[in-house]
Formats: sequence, C-alpha cells, structure tokens
Amino acid sequence: PNSNLAENLGLEVKQTVGRILNEFQGEKIKIPAGMTKEGYLEYQLNTAITESKSLDLITMGRGEGPDCYCYPNTVIRKLIDQWSDNYAYVVMDNEAGMEHLSRRTTQNIDEMLLVSDHSIKGLRAIARIRELIKELKLVVKRESIIINMVPGQVDALLAGEMERLGITPALLIPADEAVRQYDLEQKPLFQLPDTSKAVAAVNELMNRLLNRTGILK
Repeated sequence: PNSNLAENLGLEVKQTVGRILNEFQGEKIKIPAGMTKEGYLEYQLNTAITESKSLDLITMGRGEGPDCYCYPNTVIRKLIDQWSDNYAYVVMDNEAGMEHLSRRTTQNIDEMLLVSDHSIKGLRAIARIRELIKELKLVVKRESIIINMVPGQVDALLAGEMERLGITPALLIPADEAVRQYDLEQKPLFQLPDTSKAVAAVNELMNRLLNRTGILK
C-alpha cells in the first residue's frame, strides 16, 4: 500500500518490500548457503510484515533505479497467494497509478474498490483504471466506486462527468472535519468515533460487502 497508510493505522513500518527488492537488484547480496535466491527473498519479504492485534500490514514502499522487477514480482504474486490462505480478508491499497495492475501483482480480485476524491481528474483516473482492467483481462468479480470527501452534495459538473463516463458510485463519503483534525493531530483513524460521518458511511459499505454471498470469505 501507500507508505502513509501505516501512519493512519497507527503502525510503525520498519521494512518495506521496495527496500528488499532494491537489495536484491544489487550485485553484492549474499545468499546464505543452502538457500535458493527465491527462498531467501521469501524469507526477507516475511520480515516486511508489520503485525498487530487487528491486522497485519505489508508496505510496498518505493523502488529505486530503472531495473526490472519482473522476477521479484513473480515471487510476490506467489507469496500473496500463500498469505491469502492465512487471513480471512486480504486488502491491497494501491496508489492512484496503475503500476500494480499492469504488473499483475494481483490477478484474482473479489471486490475492486475504486476511490476518487470529489474531482473530475479523480473520476477520469477511475475510468482509465477500468479500461486497463479490461485490457489486461484481470479477474475482478465485482467493483465498487467510492467518491471521497464529498462536500454536502455532488457538484453538478461532477455528476455530468459521471454520467458521461458511465460511473455510478456505490458510496459517497462526506467531507468530515473529524478526519481532517485527526490527520493534523496524527491520530490513527481507527480511533475515530462511530459518530463520525465518514466512519458511518464506510461501515455501511463494509456491511454491504460482507453480506454479499460468495464475494468475501
């Protein structure tokens, strides 16, 4: 996920996948005797998991340099498939870019949540992502479009762009002063009260998703 996610969850990330991959791209990496390169990479990637009582988090971070990550990405896909068996739910938080999709890091998705802020550019980014999913023939069982930080009502110009792009939001998350204040005070969003408008909206969506038979475990 975005490396900022850990802060919003109140977690401290000490290692990232990007940092580990950078080390594996170097020429001086020392693989212990008796271990294959793939086995050692798998071991190192497990050290990137930040554990907590409520969830475990693995952060991609940023790679450096122009080198190809084709081999490590193949291993990551394998590990994600393995890790999926250990968790009731696996959530991948990708940045607005389409890099993860184009690399096919995840190929089978139960529910794709496409999130935009209250902007034309955000909606067009969602439209491009939907096109890429079709081009890559990724397996996405269902998708839900979410518009975040909506100031009261959806702007008429934005509504017109939704109609033009064929976008129907599953959820509108209202702009919430409590979220802004928590960000300023660097408080984990998990601590937001149930009275928060944003929390109530997200809870509504999650109840819908979890009640869908055969969509989530």
